[in-house]
Amino acid sequence: MGAREKRQRSPAQNGKGNGKVRGLSIKTSKEDLTTTATYASSVNMNNNTVELRRKNLAHDSSDAITANLMARETFTLDDPVPKTPTLNKHGFFDLPLQDQRNFGLLVLLYFLQGIPMGLATGSVPFLLKDHMSYSQIGIFSLASYPYSLKLLWSPIVDALWSPKIGRRKSWILPIQLLSGIGMLWLGSTVNEMMSTTGKAGGVTVWGFTGWWFFLVLMCATQDIAVDGWALTLLTPGNVSYASTAQTVGLTGGTFLSYTVFLAFNSKDFANRWFRTVPQDHGLMDLSGYLTFWGWAYIAVTFGLALLKKEERTKNEDGVWDVYKIMWGVLKLKNIQTIIIVHLIAKIGFQANDAVTNLKLIDKGFGTENMALTVLIDFPFEIGLGYYAGKWSQEFTPMKLWTWAFMGRLLAAVLAQVTVAIFPAEGVTGWYMLVVIAEHIFSTFTNTVMFVAVSAFHARIADPVIGGTYMTLLATVCNLGGTFPRYFVLRMVDAFTSATCRPGEKSLETTPFSCAIQADKERCLLGGGTCEVTRDGYYFVNILCVIFGLVTFVMYIRPKVLQLQALPLRAWRLK
Repeated sequence: MGAREKRQRSPAQNGKGNGKVRGLSIKTSKEDLTTTATYASSVNMNNNTVELRRKNLAHDSSDAITANLMARETFTLDDPVPKTPTLNKHGFFDLPLQDQRNFGLLVLLYFLQGIPMGLATGSVPFLLKDHMSYSQIGIFSLASYPYSLKLLWSPIVDALWSPKIGRRKSWILPIQLLSGIGMLWLGSTVNEMMSTTGKAGGVTVWGFTGWWFFLVLMCATQDIAVDGWALTLLTPGNVSYASTAQTVGLTGGTFLSYTVFLAFNSKDFANRWFRTVPQDHGLMDLSGYLTFWGWAYIAVTFGLALLKKEERTKNEDGVWDVYKIMWGVLKLKNIQTIIIVHLIAKIGFQANDAVTNLKLIDKGFGTENMALTVLIDFPFEIGLGYYAGKWSQEFTPMKLWTWAFMGRLLAAVLAQVTVAIFPAEGVTGWYMLVVIAEHIFSTFTNTVMFVAVSAFHARIADPVIGGTYMTLLATVCNLGGTFPRYFVLRMVDAFTSATCRPGEKSLETTPFSCAIQADKERCLLGGGTCEVTRDGYYFVNILCVIFGLVTFVMYIRPKVLQLQALPLRAWRLK
């Protein structure tokens, strides 16, 4: 689960064009992977393409590829979108020692980003399920929005800085320091906040979400600056390793804060694998985890300030020039069409992506089993993602994307069946295998869609303004998977019908609704039973799948195949 800054000049900037418009240092989430060759490189470094995450790998190599393609005698803008040539890369240990060290620094900086991101988008929603309704978790999902919207302030980060501190360190140092302080404060209060959120006398859901929104905003802003620095830290011939560093670091941090933390936070996981005498808590809690990484953030920040110097540079692009370029791209008719496609394409899978795992936890699957499922899924995702990259070279990318689209709708149906057949006696061996298989299939179809659409973006992007182009498409693509989540989670609660049969300890004497989490807890604390007569998850998931199927047949598939058949001229600014 950003678009790489383009600091190397394109052919147009070297005298073949007006020389004024430069590639842009903007970035967003992982949806903007530029080429399947980049993806394969990251796979070889034992990483995945998880979509929060999902990481973003558009860098100067995309401009170089397109520029080389345009230099051929047979090239014409009247041709349909061509295939992306394969990149030639050196082995990591063939790199100069300075590049290897800078690669390690980039991995560390990206790794730090993954720590709060893995918590905000992975672990915390699972932990909140015991305290909040689906509607309240939907509100918390808004905390991840900054990572999908950083296109809006990326030009500011790129253009405003202090020459005394350095172009990138001017942003990275204060952002990391604020992140560390924020994590320390949140670590001291998070347990109390989670147990009282939404209750009388406690912090509001919006207040709790606000702190995580702040942390994700800091990560998103740091991500912009680090991506820009990556292209100057590495020598031009080895700049493609910037994307590998980002994938290694961000995936590692997210994996640690999601899968590993979720497992070690579970008392059942700790008691099963690490203890002879059971205890009522896990090996680590959220408070201690946040506090540790808060101090780590601060230590790395001071070390970076004292030990790493940044080369002097000049301010090349104005903020308003970049915004004008984006507006020009937005006015292209074909761009408007693909934006509509991106904004509606992921609605069909939203109930599966946002609710299925939470529903399994709600039924008693257990966070330790969920962590184990994601852990097992991880190597499969890497290997299957590699083949997805190869297929995107063998087939036209959007045709592959349409195949994966249908597979992802099927995955949503299979997920609902998996939840529906949850064993009455609890998690068994056969059911665990079913959940793992369903999870692998769902992730695989997700990965194929991601790789295919990213390859398409790289092939249509104008090399003169590649950064702006790629980041705009990536932002919209990622936003299409973010904005529906809030509404889907609210609909699950709205369509759920459940009745509490009060127990002996209950102050209530007549049945009442226990559809939302707070009422369910009140029912269970009183010794009652909460009988679900209609589960909103099933209803909303079916609605999403039907919406996805209808829009796919009537609009999405015809449009994307039509867009793919257009000549490159149709994607260029005049």
